[in-house]
Amino acid sequence: MAPIRLELTARLSQALGLFDHVTVIDPEVASDEQLERLHDPAYVAAVRQFSLNPVGSDPERGLGTDDVPVFAGMHEASARIVGGSMALADAILSGDAEHGVNFTGGLHHAMPAKADGFCIYNDAALAIQRLLDNGVERVAYIDVDVHHGDGVERMFWDEPRVLTASVHQSGRTLFPGTGWPRDIGGEHARGTAVNIALPPGTRDSQWLRAINSAIIPVVQAFDPQVIVSQHGADSHIDDPLAHLAISLDAHRYAMDTIHRLSHQLTDGKWIALGGGGYEVVSVVPLSWSHLIGVAAHHPVPLTTPVPEEWRIAVKELTGREAPTRMGDLDPNDGPIWVQPWEMGYNPHSDVDRAIMATREAVFPLHGLDVWFT
Repeated sequence: MAPIRLELTARLSQALGLFDHVTVIDPEVASDEQLERLHDPAYVAAVRQFSLNPVGSDPERGLGTDDVPVFAGMHEASARIVGGSMALADAILSGDAEHGVNFTGGLHHAMPAKADGFCIYNDAALAIQRLLDNGVERVAYIDVDVHHGDGVERMFWDEPRVLTASVHQSGRTLFPGTGWPRDIGGEHARGTAVNIALPPGTRDSQWLRAINSAIIPVVQAFDPQVIVSQHGADSHIDDPLAHLAISLDAHRYAMDTIHRLSHQLTDGKWIALGGGGYEVVSVVPLSWSHLIGVAAHHPVPLTTPVPEEWRIAVKELTGREAPTRMGDLDPNDGPIWVQPWEMGYNPHSDVDRAIMATREAVFPLHGLDVWFT
């Protein structure tokens, strides 16, 4: 979670001219009262204490561990990220904004009383709760991070007003070891948790087929009033912590899909968040700059050269050579082709079996046919 990935994203977005098309805000630090809407007060107090005196650990609350080391100012930094996502929720509610992006957010592993997976406060869940508390009746949360969106799912497990949909590398081979097709929500919210657990090595067209065939139909059936999405860039083939094989081009495709869905279902009400991503030079800044471009209605063509001023800054800040183009795939190969589910189910494909398992578990609960969308 190197902070430089955020600085490089902001610098690249600015160099691409994207900040000319958006309003950039400086969010407030979320109050304890706001955090305690979903987080345990004793947990917030513990984070505050370590923030003032970053010594020792509290393994029961996930603080001072390898994944979540304590550091001075950790409460303020984490609560400001929450403040940013909640500010987007407020802007959507007031009509001041149609879309909003907080690429510093998407900290989807934080639990009510425990930090986990580099995440301290769950800004995604708190933004969703803000929407619910202000009269929104249905929110769809779509998580395309390579890791299961377990914290958001946990917080809304038995909440019928929230659909949580996560496409991720299978928990058999990756943290946090959760997110199975038969995990479909609590007693009062059956079918509102959607999980696609993909095998290592899943590639662009397969990943997008999973999103199109097992998530989009359920979101359409749920008919949300706001969409909140998490765009962890760690599904990329170059990410050092995971094992999917996704390109920047496929990231952009997924962003475009969710963007179109927001206009189809929610009158454009869409909050997009960052998340994981540990190739901090050649992947994260490019992926999230694409996200800003899509949300700002000024998408960056994948053939766009990376601005030279940014490449120079990368060399100065990291000593590394930056990529030269905003996409990964050879433009001469044409766009990614995604096979529609209607063209047939392949029982010999690990990915198709994963998709089918999710469809069988969830589709009937939404009045959808298992075989066709």
